[in-house]
Amino acid sequence: QVQLVESGGGLVQAGGSLRLSCTASGRTFSSYAMGWFRQAPGKEREFVAAIGRTGGSIYYADSVKGRFTISRDNGKNTVYLQMISLKPEDTAVYYCNRQRGISATRTPGDYWGQGTQVVVSS
Repeated sequence: QVQLVESGGGLVQAGGSLRLSCTASGRTFSSYAMGWFRQAPGKEREFVAAIGRTGGSIYYADSVKGRFTISRDNGKNTVYLQMISLKPEDTAVYYCNRQRGISATRTPGDYWGQGTQVVVSS
């Protein structure tokens, strides 16, 4: 069973920055692509970013391109989401996700973290 634990969320003013982290249990982290998704109040969960198992493939949602950067450290079983120039519309619970294959996609896999709240005030 894979466990994903996110951290790094919080309250930040518009224009500010946060870095989210997600650490996975087990020995299979480097075998899978990883992704970040988010869910705002009253909205469906949406794709944010994904990274292939070696970092060779990366995708971003159009809404975060140029502001968010996904990266991973396979030695630490951790995937990161660096967020800059945050906007109030970035407010959401952010979820880490282990994808089903080795290459990044916009399709979520079966394993989710518990989520970390990000609130951006105007």
